[in-house]
Amino acid sequence: MEKREKFASRLGFLLISAGCAIGLGNVWKFPYITGKYGGAAFVLIYFLFLLILGIPVLTAELAVGRASQKSVAMSMDVLEPKGSKWHWFKYPAMAGNYLLMMFYTTVAGWMVYYFVKMAAGGFVGLDADGVGAAFNHTLGSPAINIGFMVFVVISCMFIVAKGLQNGVEKITKVMMLALLGLMVVLAIRSIFLPGGEEGLSFYLKPDFTKLAEYGLTEVLFAAMSQAFFTLSIGMGAMAIFGSYIDRGRRLTGEAICITILDTSVALMAGLIIFPACFAYGVDPGQGPGLIFVTLPNVFNAMPGGRLWGALFFLFMCFAAFSTVIAVFQNLIAFWEDLTDLPKKKIVSIHIVLMLILCLPCALGYNVLASFQPLGAGSGVLDLEDFIVSNNILPLGSLIYVIFCSWKMGWGWDNFMAEANTGDHGVKFPNAIRLYIKYILPLIILFVFVMGYISIFGQK
Repeated sequence: MEKREKFASRLGFLLISAGCAIGLGNVWKFPYITGKYGGAAFVLIYFLFLLILGIPVLTAELAVGRASQKSVAMSMDVLEPKGSKWHWFKYPAMAGNYLLMMFYTTVAGWMVYYFVKMAAGGFVGLDADGVGAAFNHTLGSPAINIGFMVFVVISCMFIVAKGLQNGVEKITKVMMLALLGLMVVLAIRSIFLPGGEEGLSFYLKPDFTKLAEYGLTEVLFAAMSQAFFTLSIGMGAMAIFGSYIDRGRRLTGEAICITILDTSVALMAGLIIFPACFAYGVDPGQGPGLIFVTLPNVFNAMPGGRLWGALFFLFMCFAAFSTVIAVFQNLIAFWEDLTDLPKKKIVSIHIVLMLILCLPCALGYNVLASFQPLGAGSGVLDLEDFIVSNNILPLGSLIYVIFCSWKMGWGWDNFMAEANTGDHGVKFPNAIRLYIKYILPLIILFVFVMGYISIFGQK
């Protein structure tokens, strides 16, 4: 059996793992819910849940990957006690990775299209209604949706085909460093806009009255679920990177670094969006429409807006592509672990497979617009996102936590030995064993149940 390929550098591991975690949710969802639930007051609660929820689950997932030296397709087969059925988890976990890509590639395609359109001056001279109509035209066009989805699938699979070091690591490192650089430039530009101070105050000044306005349970759930979903934990998307790193560093420290990078991007996105929205009198609380309708209006009003808008959508492309490349790497690794097929053949099969699987979402807002599975106004994307975000991620995280802390699984001692192997970095604290074993599963179940209530309980 050929030796498992490794990352060339720790920086590569951190940037690619963070790239998998850093996605479009960091950029529009985090600022939007932060504003809705009281700015800095919400951010403080969010940080708490990253610490007590996100980092332990991420450490567990990395430990399973590094100990097994396999993707989620085979990791539990290697580590589970004989005769147990933990390996069945591979099926929903692998399904989660495919489902995520089935809608994420279409959204990534929108980013590429908007970058091209903004750079070409396609929004110049449009008023607010015109910008809104442009987005509706984008959604309504099968050609745009399919064309740009195909571009995303083929270009990202081509990068994965070049190998872990020569393709995934080399390209993602450049993209992630460019993403971070672009964000700093855009944040500085936004902060110094005339009238932007009000947006900064809204974003960074705690407003605890919002907690009372929405109710503590709702705010806690919003903070928990954002902390939880932002790291892409629960379906083995992160475990794969554990299998590509050496045993020189303890895993808790690596999980903390990934979380800090992910959170820095989310915080900087707020620094870009809130001052700009307030400077131009635009409502920042528009959810997904913020990126495609609100911000093009802001850039239109801004001096040099065509350039700043193009840079913003370029950074959005990098955020989306880093996730797609990371998850595609995982998909290919599944079949490398499960079969003896050469990588190039697995990639070729997956290009065709993904183009077919991604079609329903690409057609979801046009040809299949009448299909509204979660109620009026919902579409294929909402259904696929619901299965991944509200089911596979929380339940998968629950399985990782129990597998790593209970005797009937891999067990606490094995997990601790793997997590704390290495000469550098933060040790996983043995003192929180009871918390990990009993309380953390209850928190994850709370997120799972509240996710259903938030969608179906309001009807």
